[in-house]
This record gives sequence, structure tokens and C-alpha cells, in this order.
Amino acid sequence: MTRAAPAAPSAGRRMSPMTLISFIAIAVVASMVLIYGFSNTFNLILINPLINALIVLDRLVFGEFGVAIILFTLLVRLATLPFTIRQFQSMKSMQAAQPRLEEVRKKFKDPRKRSEEEMKIMREHGFNPLGCVMPMVIQFGLFFCLYRALVFTMGGSPESLIGLSQRLYPWSFIHESVPLNQHFLWLNLGQPDTTFILPILVGYATYVQQKLSITPNATPQQAQQQQMMTWMMPLILVWISLSLPSGVGVYWVATNIFTLFASYYVYGRRGLGSWWHVLLPLPTPTPAPAPAARSQQQAAAEKNEQSDDDRPERVTAPASKVRAAHGKRRGKRKNRR
Repeated sequence: MTRAAPAAPSAGRRMSPMTLISFIAIAVVASMVLIYGFSNTFNLILINPLINALIVLDRLVFGEFGVAIILFTLLVRLATLPFTIRQFQSMKSMQAAQPRLEEVRKKFKDPRKRSEEEMKIMREHGFNPLGCVMPMVIQFGLFFCLYRALVFTMGGSPESLIGLSQRLYPWSFIHESVPLNQHFLWLNLGQPDTTFILPILVGYATYVQQKLSITPNATPQQAQQQQMMTWMMPLILVWISLSLPSGVGVYWVATNIFTLFASYYVYGRRGLGSWWHVLLPLPTPTPAPAPAARSQQQAAAEKNEQSDDDRPERVTAPASKVRAAHGKRRGKRKNRR
């Protein structure tokens, strides 16, 4: 009696390295929250490293804090570039699957069967909903963290400087860089822009990004939702930018400019063209003047000439042959009688 070989471990039971690292990170953060509390853990993991990184970049660009924010945005977007490319690829897959999804919605009336077919089509096209959500979560998380970091970094009062010194790492060149230069172009990076130029730039940059993310061949309900988000998001961010430090607005505009190049990488010239079509819309070409209408008499005359040319010529036989044939028929009639 032969013994059965032990079953090989299935591939589904193996844990990927990224999953293992994610579980370890979650366990470490949860332990720190239990030990230090949520607020202290949040500052220790996110706010304090962000403050020190901004001051280091400010030292590298010779005290231009606005340039340091732009450089920080570039480094962050390069670090999250795989998530951004995955987001655009998911959007591209969703656009390619829209015609088939519309057919499924028309064909299947059962919601359960329809959802199963839609998930099958999405898997065939490689669409991943997390690929669209993750970059947005990272972007808004950094937006909030940068706001908190700028509040601590750009404070002009002695109390805020004391609070800032408690968050700095014990490195001499970091402490020597404080206080920071708050002026960049026409902006005071620690205060809201009173000229309303930066909030308008933030709103317009967000509008361009929303226009780029519109899915073609969408259902009427989806198109209405996309159109609503195209106008709501810019208006919300303009209203928020009126009360936030200008450094946050600089970060947001630089982020949208970087997204332009990411879209060009995924979509090619079509993605870049859609951005420039929104940014610099071309004037509508003037139509060429229509040729003068011909009179009815000229049209009728040309039609008659064409019909005369196309009409085949009649070949008339000689009179003798015609009479002969006629006489032959008359002879046949006489014989019948």
C-alpha cells in the first residue's frame, strides 16, 4: 500500500513581504498608541520628522523656505510615484471597460448577477479600486500633516519658537536655521494670502486635475457626479486656502503640476493635451464662407444637359427593312386565314 505524498503548501497561504511589513508597521503603531497616546504618537511619527525635514531642506536651499516646500513636494511625489501611476492606470482601465460595463447594465436586471459580471470585467481589465483611493488618501494625509508642520514651523511668537525647539532633533545645524525666512515671492508662508492669487491658483489647479480624471463613456448618473466633483472640489479648496498658511497652497499647486507629468507618463500626449486644452483653450476657428447659392434656372439647365448627354442614341433601321418585316407579318396572317 503506497503512502500518499504530503500535500504541498498552497501559494495562497504564503504571505507576501509587503503584507508582512504592513502588519509589522500596524503592530508597532498600535503599540506606540497604547504607550504614548494617539496625539504624541501622531507627532512623533509624522509631524516631528516632517518639521525637521523641512528645516534641513531650507538649509540646503540657502534659507528659501518656499523653495524648500517645492523641493519637499517633489521628493514626496517621487516617493509616491508608483501609487500615482497605479491610480492613472486604474483610471485608464476603467475607461476601457466602460462600454462593456454599460452593456452589462442593460443586459442584466438582477443586481447580484450584474455586480458579478461587472467585477469579472474589472478583473479582466486589471482595474483595482485601491489603486485610485490610496494616492488620494496619501495626498490628503500629507496635506493635513504639512499644515500642522507649518503652524509649528512658521510661528512668529516666542511661545511658538519654544514649542518648535522641543520638536527639533538634537542637531546643531537644525537649531541654527531657526527662525526661518517666511517670505517667498509675494507670500508670507505662515499667513493666508490676502491678495487671493494663491487660492485662485489652488482652485484652478484642482479644477484641471478633476477634468483630467473624468471618465468617458460614463453613465448619466456617473457623469453628473463627476461634473459635480469637478466644481465642488476646487471651490472647497479655495475656501480652505483662504484661511490656511500660504505654504500649504504652494504645496498643493506644486503637487498638481507634478501630476501633469505623471499623467503624461501614463497617457502620453493625450494626457498632456487634455491639460493644455483646459489651461490654454484654443480659439474656435472661424468657419469658411459658404459658396454662393446657384440659381434654380442654372441648376435645371445643368440637369437637362446632363440627362441629354447620358441618354442613349436611337438607331433607326432603313425603311425598306421595316416595310419588309411588316409585309412578312401580313403574309403570315393571310396564310392563317
